[in-house]
Amino acid sequence: MDALTSLADGFTAALVPANLLFALLGVTIGTAVGVLPGIGPALTVALLLPITFRLDAAPSLILFAGIYYGGMYGGSTTSILLNTPGESASIVSALEGNKMAKAGRAASALATAAIGSFVAGTIGTLGLTFLAPVVADFAVGFGPPEYVALIAVAFVTVSALLGPNLLKGAASLLLGVALGLVGIDTQTGQARLTFGSPTLLDGIDVVVVVVALFALSEAFGHLLAGTGRSTVEPVRGRAVLSREDWRRSWPAWLRGTALGFPIGSLPAGGAEVPTFLSYSLERRLSRHRSQFGHGAIEGVAGPEAANNAAASGVLVPLLTIGLPTSATAAVILTAFQSYGLQPGPQLFTESGPLVWTLIASLYVGNVALLVLNLPLVRVWARLLTIPAYWIYAGVLLFATLGTFAASGSTTDLLLLYALGAVGVLMRLAGVPVAPAVVGLILGPLAEEQLRRALAISEGDPSILLSGTIPVLLWLVVAVALLAPAVGALLRRRSAARGGARAGVR
Repeated sequence: MDALTSLADGFTAALVPANLLFALLGVTIGTAVGVLPGIGPALTVALLLPITFRLDAAPSLILFAGIYYGGMYGGSTTSILLNTPGESASIVSALEGNKMAKAGRAASALATAAIGSFVAGTIGTLGLTFLAPVVADFAVGFGPPEYVALIAVAFVTVSALLGPNLLKGAASLLLGVALGLVGIDTQTGQARLTFGSPTLLDGIDVVVVVVALFALSEAFGHLLAGTGRSTVEPVRGRAVLSREDWRRSWPAWLRGTALGFPIGSLPAGGAEVPTFLSYSLERRLSRHRSQFGHGAIEGVAGPEAANNAAASGVLVPLLTIGLPTSATAAVILTAFQSYGLQPGPQLFTESGPLVWTLIASLYVGNVALLVLNLPLVRVWARLLTIPAYWIYAGVLLFATLGTFAASGSTTDLLLLYALGAVGVLMRLAGVPVAPAVVGLILGPLAEEQLRRALAISEGDPSILLSGTIPVLLWLVVAVALLAPAVGALLRRRSAARGGARAGVR
């Protein structure tokens, strides 16, 4: 009942005209940027982070959450019409959705994606409403040893999940940790990694790093690769579902939701894994297996529901224990910190009204997404005809103006473009940028908690293994580190046995 009472108070605040406007604006921007290939919600939120210096916490966080939800849906439009996913979680939707579009059924594919997003997003937000306070109450008892182990789990899983391999993810993570340690050591008062520059004594602004690594590196990367105009599959008819489409879609929506939310809620979750699992499940269960690969509507409905349910699930570890499991969640964590808020178990007690207003706004955003996307399918499709060089010129302009307006410092502009160049090199080398943001945010927190633990134990490192929870978390770290090596060894042995058998024959 406490959750329902708090949620009712949250709706009272979320339905204030100003906050309602920001929710509508967020889902509209999110859908638009999700539609445009290469412009995802993480980049957009990063680009808009400087507004945190001007807006109060509630409207800006509502705006960012709306962009996140809207981007999850918008990516499906690109997948279906262009066979070019706007988000990694929309990859699976392209398999059947684009086949439906080429067969003249783009409107049906977009309709099942929109309604499935609404159903899964609403159910997922209900799960967030009732699960998040329970997780937060459990995590209140965490001490320094538990936090050190938990952050270690976050480091390993984020490095593995957000990169092509663990080594490249770890390299990006270490870069972020190094950037987070720049400035004055709060315990000793000594300058670290400032290279004699007084302007770096206060550290590097997180907003500058996030905008540089996401927005500028993306724009520079497209400049190097070359840009042009896309060819769009036309949308024929209104985004409606026939009775047969409804009959085949609604079980897939529910199954996708059942897969997406629990997996998204895990600290090692994310939205990509449940979409692939959902597609595989629908292919196995469908009575129309012969249509898979040729435009089966279940192959769009299930993964889209899993995608949006996972988006709700990702907010559970973010809000309750402060762990981002996606690039966008990492950037939203930066927005919280811009207001001096640290997501974690204390967030619900110290900033309860803000958190419940944010959760209530997600319900509003889901309704707004459905209202926006069903009638405006043709409008979103037209966005795909905008030349990419216009879009990225705007990204560069807004990134520069936003950073300078936030600080008024030319040093920040130099850092912005220097880190943007580093981001381009990372992308060219296949090194993901998202783990760097996680390292930047969680690195100083890990250092602080490690020092506290060692101070409590008077320097005895065995305190890090004191208690059941830290031991279990360190076991998760060990499994995450060893699993790729063990898997590769088993594959080599299997290949060697296959070769030996072939030689005998």
